[in-house]
Amino acid sequence: MSKVDRRILKTQDAIKKAMIELMSEKNFDDITIQNICDRANVNRGTIYFHYQDKFDLLDKIIESHINELGEMCEWACEMDWKDATLVFFEYFGRNYLFFSTMLASKGAPFFRSRFLQFLIQAFKDEVDLTKEESSNLSEQVILQFMGTAYVGVLEWWLTNGMPYPPHVMAEQVGTLLDRSV
Repeated sequence: MSKVDRRILKTQDAIKKAMIELMSEKNFDDITIQNICDRANVNRGTIYFHYQDKFDLLDKIIESHINELGEMCEWACEMDWKDATLVFFEYFGRNYLFFSTMLASKGAPFFRSRFLQFLIQAFKDEVDLTKEESSNLSEQVILQFMGTAYVGVLEWWLTNGMPYPPHVMAEQVGTLLDRSV
């Protein structure tokens, strides 16, 4: 596999950062390619060289984060709930602008549902229906409950400016998840 030029990576990062910053300031529908160019300090041709349009750019940003979460899940999901949750809350904290913008943005409601589906899939292997208290519950109901609760707590944490550090959130959310499964 050939190595990608660092200049290309810097340019793509600047374009992605510009898009997220703009989405935190205004509605996605109101963002133009020229807005992105001006914020990223690149010309239109550069954006079109890397992305078909602003929708493709947003899709690639979202997929990049979902893929990264998936890679983290491969090793973090082997940990107990609290340790795994810490890994994820630290990631959400490092990527605060993206997640707070995507979960709060009316221009990207599909992110919330895409993220929820990712979580449900990730939780699928963790649900233990052999527990006595879970024996008469539907796996789908449990998974929807866990995923929706996780997204809701994350959304609350981000929109309130991360009032607790990641390790406190991991402790509390990890305990709740442990009780749920």
